[in-house]
Amino acid sequence: MNLTQEDWASHLEVDTNAVILDVRTEDEYNDGIISNAINIDIHLGPVFVSEIEGLDKSKNYYVYCRSGARSAKACEVMNELGIENAFNLTGGILAWDGEIVSP
Repeated sequence: MNLTQEDWASHLEVDTNAVILDVRTEDEYNDGIISNAINIDIHLGPVFVSEIEGLDKSKNYYVYCRSGARSAKACEVMNELGIENAFNLTGGILAWDGEIVSP
């Protein structure tokens, strides 16, 4: 599900079952992240799928990338792998007005 920055942030704020997932490359991740994000690079293909399969399917995943395209694809893959609640940050970290921290 695609969410605007405002909706993504407000859902995340009240969600006690949330995990923030950054699907950018390691270099992009190291440039700065949304606080508490874990990194699983979607470009790793089978490794990405394997990592996603190992995630707790009962959690709610708030997913972002640079501009929102890779994270939208990641959410589709996650849904196909049984994760029902994957929320894409429309516009990605480029559109993020919140805090960006070092990993």
